[in-house]
Amino acid sequence: MKAIVLAAGRGERLRPLTDHTPKPMLLVRGQPLIHWHLAALARAGVREVVINLAWLGEAIRAGVDSGERFGLTVHYSQEPPGALEAGGGIHQALPLLGDAPFLVVNGDTYTDIDFARLRIGTGALAHLVLVPNPDHHPRGDFALQDGEVRDAASPRLTYAGIGVYRPELFARCQPGRFPLLPLLQAAIAERRLTGERYDGRWVDVGSAQRLAALNDQPD
Repeated sequence: MKAIVLAAGRGERLRPLTDHTPKPMLLVRGQPLIHWHLAALARAGVREVVINLAWLGEAIRAGVDSGERFGLTVHYSQEPPGALEAGGGIHQALPLLGDAPFLVVNGDTYTDIDFARLRIGTGALAHLVLVPNPDHHPRGDFALQDGEVRDAASPRLTYAGIGVYRPELFARCQPGRFPLLPLLQAAIAERRLTGERYDGRWVDVGSAQRLAALNDQPD
């Protein structure tokens, strides 16, 4: 299975840290955040990874290069200034990802999840990892009922930015900038979005305070 690490965002909430360093290259426990993802993907048996780039993309290229040090082959999907959002970014990268299901990992999260355990069912367009709602996102994103992701009122969980996607989820999309959420909502309406809850370590590294707290945590 191939994977895409979403790394094109500007990181407004992390400024001024991200004025000169892209979010995925911020240091977590002595190494760039994206390096943790790449090492974990390699341990899970992934051999090809796509990284989408926009803001300070050259710094990510320099810090990852070919991916050989991780046992990976890394391809890059360059986006225009301002990026394409998650939906448009994945859609542009589809030729590099192929026809089979692929992993999606947000580059600004930190987690100890074993990517090798993630699976997608035959009829599903995507399979999402959901986590307990963090303090900064108390209302969550989706409900999980009997393995299906629903848009129910409660109880809700937070999308971890991790999932397995089929290219068919993007079949009706046109090139350009667009969000991912409407595609997931359409899959929910068709009852073709599955998910699982993960209670292990997961952090949305979306602010300087959360980055500092993560670096202060014991191993």
